Amino acid sequence: MPTTHTIRHRNGEYPVLIGGGLLADLPLLAARQLPGRRLVVITDRNVARVLDSPLPVPTLVVAPGERSKSRRRWADLSDKLLSLGYGRDSAVVALGGGVVGDLAGFVAATFLRGVPWLQVPTTLLAMVDASVGGKTGVDTAHGKNLIGAFHPPVAVIADPRALRTLPEAVYRAGLAEVIKHGVIADEEYLRWVEQETDAILRRDEATLVRLVHRSVEIKGALVMRDEFESGERAILNAGHTVAHAIEAVSGYDMPHGEAVAIGLVAEAALAEKLGVAEAAVSARIRALNDALGLPVMLPEDFLVDDLLDAMSHDKKTLNGATRFALPAAIGRMARDGERWTVPADRTAIAAALRVVGAKG
Repeated sequence: MPTTHTIRHRNGEYPVLIGGGLLADLPLLAARQLPGRRLVVITDRNVARVLDSPLPVPTLVVAPGERSKSRRRWADLSDKLLSLGYGRDSAVVALGGGVVGDLAGFVAATFLRGVPWLQVPTTLLAMVDASVGGKTGVDTAHGKNLIGAFHPPVAVIADPRALRTLPEAVYRAGLAEVIKHGVIADEEYLRWVEQETDAILRRDEATLVRLVHRSVEIKGALVMRDEFESGERAILNAGHTVAHAIEAVSGYDMPHGEAVAIGLVAEAALAEKLGVAEAAVSARIRALNDALGLPVMLPEDFLVDDLLDAMSHDKKTLNGATRFALPAAIGRMARDGERWTVPADRTAIAAALRVVGAKG
């Protein structure tokens, strides 16, 4: 039997179903969650290549990778729905990873001023993080996720068996968000991950169900307390200010999860340099990254100034100051008065970036 979490939001609630074999039941589950709707599946080529279409409905396929999360691709998909005659009775099924979820969700949020959508994550990163919270959007040349909307799905259906076909690097990249959840909210969870690295790396189904379950619990609780990211939800951005800069400077060639892994190390080092974190927080994160096969250092061609410039476009920048969601300890985040982010000057940020190998 699948486990179920209920995520409440301003306009209602939605279930997150987690269990092995749920993809086989997708036609029944989609009919139950979207009764009477004309469905369209949005997915990417990698998913379409390894998974038989679970629904006998039109399927729109995009290229894999962050570059598909663009205004141009959003417009193409929206125009395609119009050309196929979809109307107010339509609904979108997002079948894929975080990019597909963000993009398809934004199509659903804006098509005819909003239609329902069902999220079916097929990567670990999407199951543990991106699929929970109702954020949708696309990237711009100025940065990630700067155009978007809060548009919760009607349900999230997470089947850990879908992770069996993931390439090793893609699977491991999702573990960066797992580490983040332990860092921001639950030291005991992080310790369990440290103890279960072998089972996690061999993709043991029971272990993955427990892992996805706890990560969804952590993120779901934060989302319900702060639906529109006006306060505490900002801590979910731990590691992400640096990560988004890394992605932008790489031209989105570096996978999001790998960028987050490096970002967590860099931002923990920043917290220590600012005196807001206990000693050795960054060392513990670095050690777990190593154990899970995640990077802890940047490639050689990353420059401090390029990363600092990219950070200036981050959504958390306030009055010209770059702010970070920083750990005070494993399982507890730092605060700046009423804010859940902490400002840092360019000198401190540059020093932290050099810890992970940035030059200059």
